[in-house]
Amino acid sequence: MRQMKRSWLFFLLVLMLLLVLAVLLSLSCGEMRIRFWELLQAYRNPSSMAHTILYQIRLPRIVMAISVGGSLGLTGAILQGIFRNPLVEPYTLGISGGAAFGVSLAIVAGLQLSVSAYSLPLAGFAGALASIFLVFSLSINKGQANITRMLLVGVMVSFIASSSMMFMMSITTSDNLHGIIFWTMGSLDEPKSELIKLVFFSSLAGLALSYLFARPLNALRLGEAQARHLGINTVVTIRLLFVIASLLTGVCVSVAGIIGFVGLIIPHIIRSIIGSDYRVVLLGSFLGGSVFLVISDILARTIISPNELPIGVITGMVGGLVFILILKRMKAKR
Repeated sequence: MRQMKRSWLFFLLVLMLLLVLAVLLSLSCGEMRIRFWELLQAYRNPSSMAHTILYQIRLPRIVMAISVGGSLGLTGAILQGIFRNPLVEPYTLGISGGAAFGVSLAIVAGLQLSVSAYSLPLAGFAGALASIFLVFSLSINKGQANITRMLLVGVMVSFIASSSMMFMMSITTSDNLHGIIFWTMGSLDEPKSELIKLVFFSSLAGLALSYLFARPLNALRLGEAQARHLGINTVVTIRLLFVIASLLTGVCVSVAGIIGFVGLIIPHIIRSIIGSDYRVVLLGSFLGGSVFLVISDILARTIISPNELPIGVITGMVGGLVFILILKRMKAKR
């Protein structure tokens, strides 16, 4: 047991080191390159251009990448534990579809111009909440949430929301169409510091709350019946975990748009390296998601510099290739 905990600690320290290296690389890379040894000098000189770039452009993006990547990796681990299905991810349950529908509706209605600049994130979060409520309410059977039914309802809600969004895209103006498409590709370029702080503290709160359920998640790996025999209130546990994961996803999607594959592949990689104990999988998935999204953001900013690719394009391409390699490796082992 002591040896296992040492391996866990070593693994988490390696992930933290990778995150620090990724952050330093992200601070250094960009249209204006700042060498590692110049970072401290830029920090001490507030009047320099390098200081402005670091604090107004790159550092907020890094905080967003850590928060969104960590939250999506964490929610992927939680949902895969609830459903005992490695193909479940935060967007499977229709949360992203609901948020996309809410944002599309706000763009078509012109709320971001006539009401407030915060209209799009609020509309996205409202759409995510509506999807969460719909999925959960339709999954209740005799006072209990049926997780198989919840998954099926989530997929159907996602299809309905996506179809509704495409309908609005087909009848709106070209300017609104461009705004909808750009949002659905995902972006970490968030100018409002209040929203960045919201995502950051929400991710930390979600990580802290999820650790209260590490033992129940380990019990759920054996099935609901076995978990109940071990003294776990599976009904309450599944409900609370679903709410935590859904709210985290809703916050991330409403602010950063749709960034796929993080919640799907990161828990896979963590479990394949360190095992399935949720006492290490939860934090490992959070750190792994953060590292993955920081590196993806570096690629998005530098591949076609001075232009920038949407972050969702990078995570989709890299994530898809990694997932295919994982499946190929699993097939070879069998």
